[in-house]
Amino acid sequence: MSEKISIRMSGLGGQGVVTAAHILGTAATRDGKESTVNPFFGAEKRLAPAESYVRISTERIYERGEVLFPNIIMIFHPDVITLGKCYTMPFFDGLQPGGKVLINADAPLELNGDDLEKLTQLNAQIYYIPATSIAVEVGGTELSTNMAMLGGLMGIADLVSYEALKESLQERFGGSKFIASGTTAALDDVLKSKYEKVAQLVEKNTEVIEKAAVAVKKYHFSSQAEGGRENNCVCCG
Repeated sequence: MSEKISIRMSGLGGQGVVTAAHILGTAATRDGKESTVNPFFGAEKRLAPAESYVRISTERIYERGEVLFPNIIMIFHPDVITLGKCYTMPFFDGLQPGGKVLINADAPLELNGDDLEKLTQLNAQIYYIPATSIAVEVGGTELSTNMAMLGGLMGIADLVSYEALKESLQERFGGSKFIASGTTAALDDVLKSKYEKVAQLVEKNTEVIEKAAVAVKKYHFSSQAEGGRENNCVCCG
């Protein structure tokens, strides 16, 4: 039976959203699956909105470009939600019923009543992960936030293997012929500069992924969102 998962990654310039998508897509291919990866950004500068789209399937994929109806949405920075720094608004637009949203934040964000109501109607599964904190603590740099987000994804969905992710990291940073855009290539170089050797980069960021995978917390709405009233989230571990 064919299964296709569509993922939308929303973040800010400098967070490695494009790199994360490429590493995930490459890992899927290494696991014998089909994948497509498409980045999207306007002004290629730090803190500007950036998105990437990944499709993973057990069969050939014909769609390209923007993911309009994602099964999973990954929010790399709280500002995507709180300040609307996103090309897709609201941040969960197009989310499939029962879809998952993974948010990088140390604590649940205050979502408005309308958003809560719509998310409740979609039976959305909301997850939080302190990705940046894990990146700094384990990887030694906030530039590993994208790897922590991939780890969080591993914690909520069985899409690729850890071995494939590690091999994909090695391929990306180990001198392969992959050609990145100017800003993305610069970020790769900055990340490499944080470690003495590529092997150390791969090992540390693999640790980031593994630590993040078990740090994800799922949240449920404390009550049904009604009449546009704002509701809080409660953690269920």
